[in-house]
Amino acid sequence: MSIANQSNTNSLPFLLMGIPGLEALHVWISIPFCFTYIMTLLGNSMVLLTVRLDKSLHEPMYYFISMLAVIDLIFSTAVVPKMLGVFWWDSREIGFEACFIQMFFIHTFTAVESGVLLAMSFDRYIAICNPLRYTTILTSSRTIQIGLLSLARGAGVMTPLMCLLTSLPYCKTRVIPHSYCEHMAVVELACADPSVSDLYSLIVATLLVGTDSVFITFSYSMILRSVMRLPSQEARLKALRTCGSHVSIILLFYIGGLLSMYLQMFSFGVAPHVQVLVADFYLIVPPMLNPLIYGIKMKQVQEGIFKLLRQLARLSISQTD
Repeated sequence: MSIANQSNTNSLPFLLMGIPGLEALHVWISIPFCFTYIMTLLGNSMVLLTVRLDKSLHEPMYYFISMLAVIDLIFSTAVVPKMLGVFWWDSREIGFEACFIQMFFIHTFTAVESGVLLAMSFDRYIAICNPLRYTTILTSSRTIQIGLLSLARGAGVMTPLMCLLTSLPYCKTRVIPHSYCEHMAVVELACADPSVSDLYSLIVATLLVGTDSVFITFSYSMILRSVMRLPSQEARLKALRTCGSHVSIILLFYIGGLLSMYLQMFSFGVAPHVQVLVADFYLIVPPMLNPLIYGIKMKQVQEGIFKLLRQLARLSISQTD
């Protein structure tokens, strides 16, 4: 294919199918998707507002929770509104550039979230295993630097992948059998050998997930070891409940991501609509659960939210009077 023809072909938009085989049920499927997105917006916004306004929460642990909330808001907003447009109005067309921008946001902020989860496990490790040095090791400025480093790492490893993908000629069908610009579904539309981009994405995903998960496992293993040495049973149960909820959402994030990736690479005989639904739920469910597990369930954040709600209630009453 000539360079001019490739350029003309790559300027054409893609078409999203939604959930292949379940098109007749799109409106009904959109109901839990819409509810989940609304809960994601409300939960993460509430956590952010509470941490911002309550000065007692201006500590590294709550800064990491705020970072996670920002990531989840960006992550969900990059995907769900377009997905709902497909379900509700059959708005299937997505521009070539818009498709890869969406893909970039998905992959980048998945990597950023992995880095923040690693930082949060390190935060808990220092707080429980070395509490006397906590304030000197994790200062506010160092916390922000860790967040920026996670962002730079995510963007740094995903930018070359996007360059590789956008350089491929897409001269096959423009129909993506998915409800968003899923990486493997888009690559299958290329009419050139995508082995370089496939190898790069596999190596990056394996290294990121492998490295982060190993360090997270080490951190929580050390935390568990220290917790079991605590003299008070009440203190042990409190620490185990907190760490248990953290570990559950970490497992959901990593196992869900790996399951979604491998189902796209190797179907294992699973129906296409099941593969798409697994990928969709992986993108929309963790962002809704994160504020519940990391934010609202924590006593300090609960108290901050109740304080914020009382202030808002008093403000609305005074305005009514």
